[in-house]
Amino acid sequence: MTTATSDTVPRYPVLTRLRRDRRALMALPVLLLLVLATATKPFLGDWVSDTDTDDLLAGPSTRHFLGTDELGRDVLARVWSGAAVTLQVASVTVIAALILGTVLGLVAGYRGGWVDALVMRTADGLIAFPLLVLALTVVAAIGPGLVNALIAIAIVTTPRFARVVRGEVLSLRTREWVAAARIVGVPERQIMRRHLLPHLAGTLLVFAALQVSTAIMAEAALSFLGLSVQPPQPSWGAMVASGTDHLNSTWALSVFPGLAILITVAAFNLLADATRDALDAHRPELSAPR
Repeated sequence: MTTATSDTVPRYPVLTRLRRDRRALMALPVLLLLVLATATKPFLGDWVSDTDTDDLLAGPSTRHFLGTDELGRDVLARVWSGAAVTLQVASVTVIAALILGTVLGLVAGYRGGWVDALVMRTADGLIAFPLLVLALTVVAAIGPGLVNALIAIAIVTTPRFARVVRGEVLSLRTREWVAAARIVGVPERQIMRRHLLPHLAGTLLVFAALQVSTAIMAEAALSFLGLSVQPPQPSWGAMVASGTDHLNSTWALSVFPGLAILITVAAFNLLADATRDALDAHRPELSAPR
């Protein structure tokens, strides 16, 4: 009887639900393509920068499947190479903001008092500005370039993680098992790490997936303005900007990198929605970690 019951209960219910969710299945191929593009970028060689003077601003053809740009460079190769920049933005900026924002939110929410006031008033001041405006300000202060763009996006994303974590901690810190840990003398750092942080994992996972979309859009906007990836390295935002100058000659130069941005952002949003539903359906009652 026990064996039969254990066989019917999934060992990893969240992953099982994700595998059955159409939104997650739709997002998976896009994520795999991003990883594949990043892995194969070193092997592209001169394909990204080779020029074809016989086909300047050409539309899609059997010779160039997505057409060429104003220098005769293959659009497909540059869109494929630009995917590596997108994955770098999605991973570096969000992971950095996740770590820093989680630490700030944990400390502010648990300790309260002047620490909470200082962290949250600073976060509120940063969140009050539109994300792109604040990112532009940071990039203008430290200079253009991909690394500086990553730093700027991470800085403006961190307060959003801090506010989400702080809100969750304010609710969790009043639980009986947290009070019991304080009474028996468990250090504050251990309470935050072992008793509070595990209950934040689901919320942070969903919020991080949503912030990936925001980070991608922010980097594309900075690239569009010439403040992120610098030529000749390709990026989707810069390709869209370049294509707007030649819309009368060819539509492909702007449309295909724009579609790449749209599909990638949609994929991460679908994944975030699917993850949220999978976690909500299998979220256990809050209890003290073992």
